[in-house]
Amino acid sequence: MKSLKPYQEFLRYITVITLLLLLLWWMEFRFLVIQSDYEIYLSFLAVFFLFFGIWVATKINVQKAKTIIIEKEILMPEKTFVLNETERQRRNISQRELEVLALMAQGMSNQEIADKLFVSLNTVKTHSAKLFEKLEVKRRTQAIETAKKLQLLPPTLA
Repeated sequence: MKSLKPYQEFLRYITVITLLLLLLWWMEFRFLVIQSDYEIYLSFLAVFFLFFGIWVATKINVQKAKTIIIEKEILMPEKTFVLNETERQRRNISQRELEVLALMAQGMSNQEIADKLFVSLNTVKTHSAKLFEKLEVKRRTQAIETAKKLQLLPPTLA
């Protein structure tokens, strides 16, 4: 058998209403049959439903607090960037390749890098290919990310 717990409050109010109606009926037959009009009965009902309406309104209009937690990652720049020379030497990355990598991180195209460094487009492509090989990556974005992790580029360079 199902539990009546969810309906207990409802059943209480039904019982109260029934008892009030019985009380009014008893008053009608015992005391107020000849002397009173319907105004007395209506006033009792009005007072009851006034309090019942106030109670229902407080139950319906309860403000529920809603907490929203927003997590955002905030990257704090390091005070000073120190190039990881041991990693650069271990991977045998030249100073020119490091310059090309830094310009890649700034979002420059191969042609823009070539113009900035006063070298040919093929030279930039060769440096890029060697960098990809030395950093063991396949794309520019991976090369930049790996270089930042290895401290070959400052983390704030984008």
